[in-house]
Amino acid sequence: MEIVFKNVMETLVLQKLEAMLDKLDCCKCEKCRLDIAAYALNHLPPKYAVSRVGEVLSKLNVLSVQHEADIISLLVMGADIVKNNPRHNTTEK
Repeated sequence: MEIVFKNVMETLVLQKLEAMLDKLDCCKCEKCRLDIAAYALNHLPPKYAVSRVGEVLSKLNVLSVQHEADIISLLVMGADIVKNNPRHNTTEK
């Protein structure tokens, strides 16, 4: 039997980033979006699940007001850092 781990926090961060992208004053290219998400994920605790039920329970646990505030705060900080230090050429946007 193959065991598959899923970091539920990754899904939540990417969903929140997409929802906030228009409000963030930064480049919206794929490279910058991934850099912003990586910044946030590197500062958040991982939440692993190995089943669909576990994934749902982890999402419910993580979606507390404080966790959501932490995700938003880290995405804003990440966007600011990426905006000031983009890893792409300005012609790549």
